[in-house]
Amino acid sequence: MEKNKKRILLVEDEINLAKGLKFNLEREGYEVVLADNGQSALEYWGSERFDMLILDLMLPKMGGIEVARKIREENIRFPILILSAKSTDEDRAIGLEVGADDYIAKPFHLPELLLRVKGILRRRDWYGEAETEKDIFHFSDMWVNFVTGKAMGRRGEIQLTARETQVMQLLVNRKEEPVSREELLQKVWGYISATETRTVDNFIVRLRKYFEKNPKKPKYILTVREKGYKFIRTFEKNV
Repeated sequence: MEKNKKRILLVEDEINLAKGLKFNLEREGYEVVLADNGQSALEYWGSERFDMLILDLMLPKMGGIEVARKIREENIRFPILILSAKSTDEDRAIGLEVGADDYIAKPFHLPELLLRVKGILRRRDWYGEAETEKDIFHFSDMWVNFVTGKAMGRRGEIQLTARETQVMQLLVNRKEEPVSREELLQKVWGYISATETRTVDNFIVRLRKYFEKNPKKPKYILTVREKGYKFIRTFEKNV
């Protein structure tokens, strides 16, 4: 195995699809390990080193949602891409809620999948950077560390996922100017797709749960009609 070759754990029980994905990912230069059920996936993940996980949801022995949840209990930052035939907004929201970094519905476009994998892995090294005081952003009585992903929210200290951290940082850096859903997709996920902007909406919902006293009436992370979202900084207590 090449020293810096990225390793992907692919969990898919449709054998023909799994073999096809493995072939195409390996053509891109990745090393791919296959698992055909949720239990095997966790065993592989616990015993070997991987750089990311591509995960089906409808799996024998243990479903993909449970696999993602167990991995998140151990590692908040490990990249997870869900690839599933479940394509409703509710299914997508559930997948992202358990900590997936991205969600692709089947049938999918192979070049788009490869692009998203590349984007996720390109950000992998970002996770390990050292913490410095200048990376901590304070607002009201809360804060976010944009390097470690640690944050102080309404209900105490939390650990943001890498995607949550990046979305928050982009909003903050725009200094109260709106950021479109398309721009968030491009800069955080690495692609543009009008059909995937609801992915951004789901992440905004999560951030509001962390930092807003009343998520349905936000005071920090605001929706700007027909433009996207913006972050408003305030130093007031107990807003």
